[in-house]
Amino acid sequence: MNIIDLFLKAGVLVQAVMVILLIFSIISWAIIIQKTCLLKQTEKQITAFDEKFWGAEELGQLYEECAQNKDTISGTEQIFYSGFNEFTRLYKINTDMPDAALEGATRAMRLASNRELDAIETHIPFLGTVGSISPYIGLFGTVWGIMHAFIALGSAKQATLQMVAPGIAEALITTAIGLFAAIPAVMAYSRLNVKLGRIDQNYQNFIDEFTAILQRQAMTVRK
Repeated sequence: MNIIDLFLKAGVLVQAVMVILLIFSIISWAIIIQKTCLLKQTEKQITAFDEKFWGAEELGQLYEECAQNKDTISGTEQIFYSGFNEFTRLYKINTDMPDAALEGATRAMRLASNRELDAIETHIPFLGTVGSISPYIGLFGTVWGIMHAFIALGSAKQATLQMVAPGIAEALITTAIGLFAAIPAVMAYSRLNVKLGRIDQNYQNFIDEFTAILQRQAMTVRK
């Protein structure tokens, strides 16, 4: 069996279905590779900044380091910078209301966390879409191809399996290509979402821990 021959002998609609499914597969693999590398990089960044954060003697100095590289920082480092920056700004405006500064810092960190997750999550839903619709697109091509094979068989004077088999084989290849596109996309979609959920939990944990630190500082100032 030669897939190229099956493609060339197939009808125009079946060929179009094959091309669409192959494009879906190529795009899916590009997303899978890119997002896998990005998530690994993000996890390393979280670990590295956690060590830096908890090992820092003065958070103000750590904030200054982040401020110098504010255009390139990301992840928990960006969340820390956004929260500390907002807390400092609001506290300078009104030193008698540290709770307001704390609430503003928490909101800033939540927004920064959402922006970081949105940037990571971009294009991942496409994998779920490919995994859902590719088998049906392939099945459509199969049904269409088989229909034409049987129509051609009906117009023949003598019906034999040898006459209808090539047409059915050409049609069934679309289902195979649909599964080829769908299975990796579904597996990667689930795996990437698990990692994304873990990163989200790390972000939320950091926000809660840093909020507690700022709250203790606010209570100290109030006393």
